[in-house]
Amino acid sequence: MSPASVAPLEPRAEWRARDVADPADWTLQLSDDELRELDQALAHARTVSDDVLDITVDDFPLPTLHARLEAFAAELVDGRGFGRIGTIDVDRLGPDDASWIYWGIGMHLGDPWPQNARGHLLGDVRDQGKAPDDPTARGNEIGGHPLTFHSDGSDLVGLLCLNSGVSGGESLVANALYAHNELVRTQPDLAAALYEPLPYDFRGEQAEGARPYYSVPTFTRHGDRLFIRYIRPFIEASQRHAEAPRLTDLQRAAMDAYDALIFDADNQVEMLLHPGEMQFINNYHVLHGRRRYVDDPDTGAIRWLKRLWLATDVLGPDDRPERYQRTGAMDHWGKQRTKA
Repeated sequence: MSPASVAPLEPRAEWRARDVADPADWTLQLSDDELRELDQALAHARTVSDDVLDITVDDFPLPTLHARLEAFAAELVDGRGFGRIGTIDVDRLGPDDASWIYWGIGMHLGDPWPQNARGHLLGDVRDQGKAPDDPTARGNEIGGHPLTFHSDGSDLVGLLCLNSGVSGGESLVANALYAHNELVRTQPDLAAALYEPLPYDFRGEQAEGARPYYSVPTFTRHGDRLFIRYIRPFIEASQRHAEAPRLTDLQRAAMDAYDALIFDADNQVEMLLHPGEMQFINNYHVLHGRRRYVDDPDTGAIRWLKRLWLATDVLGPDDRPERYQRTGAMDHWGKQRTKA
């Protein structure tokens, strides 16, 4: 793509930190009546199946809350791109029932999307003993360490906090769409470079016999919509594979310029999720990360989040470019459906 052909997209979804400084603006606070409705939906779902993965939106009826969740999903796709829902009582419910309620809410926001080659649909984000320098490690498996800004592989990603650990672990959100538009406005040659494919390390989760990397641009335009895929550590890690394309000086300069915008504090929101709070983001418009955190296994203060990847009905099949459909490079991840 040429610098002359790039343009700012979806300006309605641009924001700076000052524009979203009040958490009340992006928090769907559940009322007592809605919490009772969730309890009733849970009780009904438990009569349908003993496997949470069997539960569909119809099995988890939310006659009142559903409309608010629809509006919440629309704001994720066409508005600020992130939001929080709170708060369910994890102490009363326990991790299992809380996870069922989280799954039920997720089904009202979209359809589950596999998160890895094992087909996990309700993933765990906690210390799973993987080291940061393990070439097969994924961010949800690494304990304690901060995670840089990145996107996940679905329309929406959700996190439910079950345990916040001892300290730290603040969730960070950056407006990747604003950063794209600002890069277009100020350095269109570098923005154009990120419309070209970049190699990504598969982290050992490629299909059997397939190459160990895949390629996708950071920016993709589809009609008037912008789709962003950006995980710089996975891009850099692709270079361990001799057959992966070598990163050029232009590509590295473009990523550096984009990083400078993403890591600008004026383009970020920070929140600390407490037990029972849920965060949902639009992977195509915002990037997320986290700060370092501390666990204490002796007291049971171990940071533990449940994760959902969702395909939202707000985007129809024709609203996504081909590489963002639930097929393609990651199609083999959906061969099985499992919990973490």
